[in-house]
Amino acid sequence: MDPLSDVLSLLKVESVLSARFEGCGSWAMRFPAYRHIKFGAVVEGSFWLWCEESMTPSKFERGDFYLLTNGSPYCTASDLTRRPEDGRQIFTANKGADGVVRYGQGIDKVVVTGGRFTFDDDVSHLLLSQLPPLIRLPSTAPYSTSLKAVLDLLADETETIRPGDAISATSIANIVLVHTLRAHIAAMPFTTGWFGAVRDKQIGAALSLMHGDIAKRWTVDDLASTIGMSRTIFAQRFKKFVGFAPLYYLLRWRMTVAGQELKKGKSLSKVAESVGYSSETAFNSAFKRITGESPGRYRAGAKPNSR
Repeated sequence: MDPLSDVLSLLKVESVLSARFEGCGSWAMRFPAYRHIKFGAVVEGSFWLWCEESMTPSKFERGDFYLLTNGSPYCTASDLTRRPEDGRQIFTANKGADGVVRYGQGIDKVVVTGGRFTFDDDVSHLLLSQLPPLIRLPSTAPYSTSLKAVLDLLADETETIRPGDAISATSIANIVLVHTLRAHIAAMPFTTGWFGAVRDKQIGAALSLMHGDIAKRWTVDDLASTIGMSRTIFAQRFKKFVGFAPLYYLLRWRMTVAGQELKKGKSLSKVAESVGYSSETAFNSAFKRITGESPGRYRAGAKPNSR
């Protein structure tokens, strides 16, 4: 499995395509803090969006996508001179029977559709810590080509309520997340960080090897030779991107996976074997080293399949 797919699958993504907003004339709204990620796409017109932390508005045009990732309050507006009103109240008061929020008067119209993603809290940092507070993906950028097709799906799906829309909306939202993250990885000049490692041809290949078979007894020599690098250069380059030595990264990922398996109520022996340990004693020691508590205590304190 490729690293991004592996992380997303472990995060247990819960997606909701929650709203279509059609605003006219002059308006401004403020939305409170949220969990994990909000996303949106401009179907028609243009508007401004900014996080309260930065107070620097970004303009979004038709076809642009965005991700809000740090959970802080944010504002949207067609008119930057207006004082933002409570967005939740506006949405509640102006949501029609077809699920569309219509607000304001005037000839200038903006249509925005969006929703949110929430993850398993125990592992949400794996993704969220790597992302800036606001990601803007303009429609004119070459890496946004695939998102143009997704925009048409979003526009059609949110026009009205239809049979099966819950399943369809979830599927489309998950497609949005994957394609926006792909576009973000392609667009940014990463020189360090996990996303930079994923994009790097050789380090990304090493990550794929480890994520593809976490139970294998990998060595630095094995990984380096497989991707065609010297042991020393590989180890240095990997740590530059990821922040950890290759085998320590693998250890942390193994214990992250193990933690999720323990939450499902699986036996210690099966979990240990699934992440490459033939000895429960060795697994217990490794798990406690990374998490600060024993596997048994961790499992006892976790609620299976909780969010």
